[in-house]
Amino acid sequence: QVQLVESGGGLVQTGGSLRLSCAGSGRAFGGVAVGWFRQAPGKEREFVATISWSGGSTFYKDSVKGRFTISRDSAKNTVYLQMNSLKPEDTAVYYCAARKWGASATSRLDEYAYWGQGTQVTVSS
Repeated sequence: QVQLVESGGGLVQTGGSLRLSCAGSGRAFGGVAVGWFRQAPGKEREFVATISWSGGSTFYKDSVKGRFTISRDSAKNTVYLQMNSLKPEDTAVYYCAARKWGASATSRLDEYAYWGQGTQVTVSS
């Protein structure tokens, strides 16, 4: 079983930055792709960013391109989401997730089997 724990959320003003961390455990963690998703009140959970097991392939939701960066540090078993130039519309609970066995990055929610508890990001104007 892969276990994921997110941290780094909080309250920030428009234009500010936050770095979210996803600490993973389990032998499979380093061999699967990881994604970040977010869910705002009253809205469906949506894809934000994903990274392959090797870190060699990443892609993002269009609205966060150029502002967010996903990365992973295998030595620390941690995946990060650096969020810059934050906007009020980025306010949501952010979740990290790991694929069950796939190494390729994907935006498909149903391809992710393991989920963290979520961390709240609030951007004030």
